[in-house]
Amino acid sequence: MDKEAGHLGVKVHAKRRVKPPQLALVLLAAFSVSYSLTNYLLWPKSSYSETIPIHAQAVLVHCSALSLTPGPPDNFRSRTKSDRFVEGTKPTLIRNATIWTGLENGKEVIRGDILIDKGLIKKIGTVDLRSYHDVEVLDAAGAWVSPGIVDLHSHLGVDSSPALNGAADTNSLKGLTLPWLRSLDGLNTHDDAYRLSISGGLTTANVLPGSADAIGGQAFVIKLRPTAERSSSAMLLEPPFSLNGTHVDPFQRPRWRQMKHACGENPSRVYSGTRMDTQWAFRQAYNTARILKEKQDTYCAKALAGQWNGLGDFPEDLQWEALVDVLRGRVKVQNHCYEAVDLDGMVRLTNEFKFSIAAFHHAHEAYLVPDLIKKAYGHPPAVAIFATSARFKREAYRGSEFAPRILADNGLDVVMKSDHPVLNSRHLIYEAQQAHHFGLPVNLALASVTSTPARIMGQDHRIGRLIEGFDADVVVWDSHPLALGAAPKQVFIDGIAQLDKPYTSVKPKSAQHAPTAPNFDKEIADAIKYEGLPPLEPQPAKSDVVVFKNVGTIFLKNPATRRVSEVFTSASAEGVVVVEKGRIVCSGTQAACPAALSRSDALHLDLEGGSISPGLVSYGSDLGRTHIPGEASTGDGPVFDALRSPVPPIIDGTAIKAADGLLFGTRDALLGYRNGVTSAVTAPGSAFVSGLSTVFSTGAAHKLVPGAVVQEIAALHVAVSLSSRIGVSTQISALRGLLLGEGKGDLGRRFGDVVAGKIPLVVHAESADIIASLLVLKKEVEALGGAPISLTLAGATEAHLLAKELGEAGVGVIVQQRPFPSTWEERRILPGPPLTQASAIAALVAHNVTVGIAVGQPSSVRNTRFDVAWAGLESNGALGKAEVLALASSNLETLLGVKNSNADLVATRGGDDFEGKVVAIISPLSESVNLF
Repeated sequence: MDKEAGHLGVKVHAKRRVKPPQLALVLLAAFSVSYSLTNYLLWPKSSYSETIPIHAQAVLVHCSALSLTPGPPDNFRSRTKSDRFVEGTKPTLIRNATIWTGLENGKEVIRGDILIDKGLIKKIGTVDLRSYHDVEVLDAAGAWVSPGIVDLHSHLGVDSSPALNGAADTNSLKGLTLPWLRSLDGLNTHDDAYRLSISGGLTTANVLPGSADAIGGQAFVIKLRPTAERSSSAMLLEPPFSLNGTHVDPFQRPRWRQMKHACGENPSRVYSGTRMDTQWAFRQAYNTARILKEKQDTYCAKALAGQWNGLGDFPEDLQWEALVDVLRGRVKVQNHCYEAVDLDGMVRLTNEFKFSIAAFHHAHEAYLVPDLIKKAYGHPPAVAIFATSARFKREAYRGSEFAPRILADNGLDVVMKSDHPVLNSRHLIYEAQQAHHFGLPVNLALASVTSTPARIMGQDHRIGRLIEGFDADVVVWDSHPLALGAAPKQVFIDGIAQLDKPYTSVKPKSAQHAPTAPNFDKEIADAIKYEGLPPLEPQPAKSDVVVFKNVGTIFLKNPATRRVSEVFTSASAEGVVVVEKGRIVCSGTQAACPAALSRSDALHLDLEGGSISPGLVSYGSDLGRTHIPGEASTGDGPVFDALRSPVPPIIDGTAIKAADGLLFGTRDALLGYRNGVTSAVTAPGSAFVSGLSTVFSTGAAHKLVPGAVVQEIAALHVAVSLSSRIGVSTQISALRGLLLGEGKGDLGRRFGDVVAGKIPLVVHAESADIIASLLVLKKEVEALGGAPISLTLAGATEAHLLAKELGEAGVGVIVQQRPFPSTWEERRILPGPPLTQASAIAALVAHNVTVGIAVGQPSSVRNTRFDVAWAGLESNGALGKAEVLALASSNLETLLGVKNSNADLVATRGGDDFEGKVVAIISPLSESVNLF
């Protein structure tokens, strides 16, 4: 364990020293109020002519309380029971744990026990149970234990899952500045995502309004567990005292409030304005709040000075009181803001109106302007970001996976957030894992989803760390939290276990320590030098002969069968692979390749125990069809949907070919190539009949480069969905007609090719009911045509419900590795451990279904090797490394009709998954080795 702790870069103690709480000295206002009013009453009546109103004491108390800053009461640390404790909850002892406490800058790790009772952490280290009885015991058996995961930016419960019209409460379109709105008023307690997110270790979320407005309204921090009351209010963590008429103690510090701001593209787009309009709206709103604040301050100054005559009532306005509280430093402003121009505008705004921003969210260009961030009024805002999600719109185009490391190096607080449901908050820990892979230190990566967001939202007195007296929000992990695929074995919220019958998958021993991050120093320097747009084009090695030494494993794909097999493995990493003009000429041990090793013209690369494996294939996103998905002018554009609108006569009966609109050199494609995804299959846009997919090389500069278009036509693509404005029965009927020869022109001939078994039919369908209808239709058409149809289902979120039938019908599926109930037809997911024993992929493979992995967004293509490895980790051994690689290589090729199998090989330096770094692509077609 000492060796492991040293590897983690943490300090290990047998028992933590508990520091006494620091009690704040506040409420001096009480003396001021009492003194002022007492002096009034003692003055001779002849000495003043003011008439003291009957409510004078209340006014003076109220005015004095305006100077109180938010925070817990001074005796908070002495509490013996949580305000969220549920009577009848038994004490729990988590025994034999490896505990990441979050203390000592996130470097403290303790071996011992955790006792939780009354909703609090009672003891950490060595626990004496003599004063306790009826204690539940969970033997962690050395497992890692962390604080509950905290999400600083979520729309959980207001942007509900599944998405339905009656459950969309994220944005108001009633104006640019709406500080009086509250996310609590739209918080749905029946969102399917609560249970899923808890199963990923998430215990607390800051639920924000959306970003359509400059000031979208007030946010609320919630605990995710269900409550007996079943109300939205019962989920709140430390709501403002004034909420629901709660008695306000004027001598007690107020609780922190949260507010959402947004700048840049979103408000401009929604309100057809510009950045200038948005910034003016901010200034106008803040000026309104400042005027009201100044009136209040003037009023209170007169009251405290005894100038009662003509004073009237305290000036207040319910619509603006929250923004006035921002100016009083009582609100944590959470600011959606991407680009330097917008960050600069908000920094200027803070200095003009003298308020602080808690965090800039998304902030894709913050890493380029750290000194600007530090100029914000009061203190530098934290930066809450995605790990690798970028380039989805213009504002995010310069986003970098190295931003967390760069920001941390500049002394700024880094938070990883989900923006749920943009990213499924169940996997928020994955954001921290990726941030660590790309350079963020272990302690800061774990803190980025625990203690740092807790502090930024003003709740670090009770959540985000494992400290005696803190809320009992605890996660017991099946592996190190920063290891790929880490999943909870149990989650406690307020001391209550949230997983009824948790399932765990078998993890390798290596997963019990934090991965060693590769060295990205050069890439980080380039990200800064080129302002987020470093050159990505592959560079061929200068030598025709490249010798890869210290190879740990070699996986190759049989050209005839496409089967991926492990052909070499060595625990001592003594493998050698010799490549000449892009082809392996010798491989195995050093003794097997003596002649090649001695060649003087060879370039030698040390893989440090890494691997050689097949190039991966991508499918499911618009990769190759767009540079920036959110910018119509940068993409191929939509196809006409014959079921929704008339098709122009000039293309009526035409099968649209994706090859005609291919876009090469996109940053997402080049990043995919640099991360081992060397080819991709893409179909024309989204429609009932979208057209013919194509296969292309992700590393090619343009279409005329030899091998850029690997295969012009691969499969015919159709979509059948409940979300269409056309009924499913109509869609199935139309598809039946096309398969039975009722189509015309080129499109009719292509459906004839499907019936003849010449090309696959790929149908995007999510619902098990639609999938069942497609299986019936397949059988019907085959009975009439005589030849078997090659049918592949894409999306297929509910396919596991028909795994047996799909296997018997020989129908393959392409699914996303991390399912989520985004829509009604996706709601019956098989989530996998810890909620279900099997994942969807494992359940399908168990019934001999050929499975491929899909990628949802172009920016996610680069992470395909993580996706397939994750699928293997949660399969309980059902998928070996070769089968895992097939999910995004040979299986996809089979399912999508790829005849020219991808022959590229990928060289990875270092270990597997998060410890490995792609350093070369071996390309037989170009007769070269491309280096990174």
